Amino acid sequence: MIVEKLTTNRVKYTFDVTPHEFEHGLDHAFEHVQKDVEIKGFRKGHVPRNIYESKFGVETLFEDALNHVLHHKMHEAQNHPDYEIVGQPKVEINWENVKRNETFQVSLVAPVKPEVTLGQYAGIEVKAIKTDVSDSEVNAEIKSLLTQNSELQPKEGALAFGDTAIFDFEGFLDGTPFDGGKAENYSLEIGSNQFIPGFEEQMVGMVPGDVKDLNVTFPEKYQAENLAGKAVVFNVKLHEVKTKTEVELNDDFVKSLNREGVTTVEELKASTRKTLEDTKKTEAENTITEQIITTVLNNATMDIPQEMVDEEVAQAKENVTNQAKQYGLELDMFLSLSGVNKEQFEAQLQDESLKRVKTTLVVEAIAKKEGFKATEDELVAKYDELAKRYNMPVEDIKKYIPENALENDVILSKAYQFILDSAVRK
Repeated sequence: MIVEKLTTNRVKYTFDVTPHEFEHGLDHAFEHVQKDVEIKGFRKGHVPRNIYESKFGVETLFEDALNHVLHHKMHEAQNHPDYEIVGQPKVEINWENVKRNETFQVSLVAPVKPEVTLGQYAGIEVKAIKTDVSDSEVNAEIKSLLTQNSELQPKEGALAFGDTAIFDFEGFLDGTPFDGGKAENYSLEIGSNQFIPGFEEQMVGMVPGDVKDLNVTFPEKYQAENLAGKAVVFNVKLHEVKTKTEVELNDDFVKSLNREGVTTVEELKASTRKTLEDTKKTEAENTITEQIITTVLNNATMDIPQEMVDEEVAQAKENVTNQAKQYGLELDMFLSLSGVNKEQFEAQLQDESLKRVKTTLVVEAIAKKEGFKATEDELVAKYDELAKRYNMPVEDIKKYIPENALENDVILSKAYQFILDSAVRK
């Protein structure tokens, strides 16, 4: 095997295919097609090799034979110590040189894991983020809690922002009802912006029993293409108006929340402050981590083969598709309900997948440079952790996750944590 590095992420492997190897491939190719061959005078699947070759020509077996040979050659390429193949290789061959009793050459041009040139990765400077919680933030959170626990009560008079309307509606496009545009006894908080722009505003001032036509226009990027950008009329009939009655903040209300160790207003305030502080600290840590890793990635250079990104994209897309199936939805409908169109989804997958691949490559390079290793105790602890997480015996976990994969995971975790721990927070 001749190995030639073409670029920073492409390697060419050239092999000699001997007559013996090719003949073995031809045997395999004939076995593959024989079961489907029909020639007069022979039962299907029982045509002799010499009869097949005389009628169809041995050349019809060449491609399948070569694929069989390359399957073995690929193993040889994958075992080369200097390069790691990360995608499907392309075959380069001059078919005029492919002859049954002569040695000929074939090449595989494969994408390989790229070289990473590291920049600064230790001691990255980041600005600390304040996580103090003010009294006004605590009060706002408690006010929101009171609102969440408030009850809707019937209201006399006109519908206003903040009220809840109980109504029927039916939509018309050019005077014709359209699918999905009709409902009865629908409950809507006016001002919540759940409906298309202009709908809720035009309902303000209506009183129970009123019937009104609302003129609105669907957004240009509305998920239903037949309605996108179209002017429509909704006929609405208001049945009832309800308004929220805010709960009084007192010890009885606090007790009704059934929070462990929280029975008074003061305890609720203290608990709320602690929760807000914890949330801010978590958000701040996530933000700082993102800044550190982004800086480290920007400091490194590499030429990532698109095949690595494509594989990551395919895996991510499969995960989202499976998630949609859990809800009984097709992918397009799942994305629509999430407020994302297909183009946005594909672009997002590309960006996120590229960053994940780049992060893995950079962290691997750092782990190698720093000489991180996984100890036996760390591997045992990791297997125990996985066994508890999935409620499975350790021996069963080892069937799915071999030790070398777990070892790599531990080493990468060490390198990742090293980057974060070495950062300077100013």
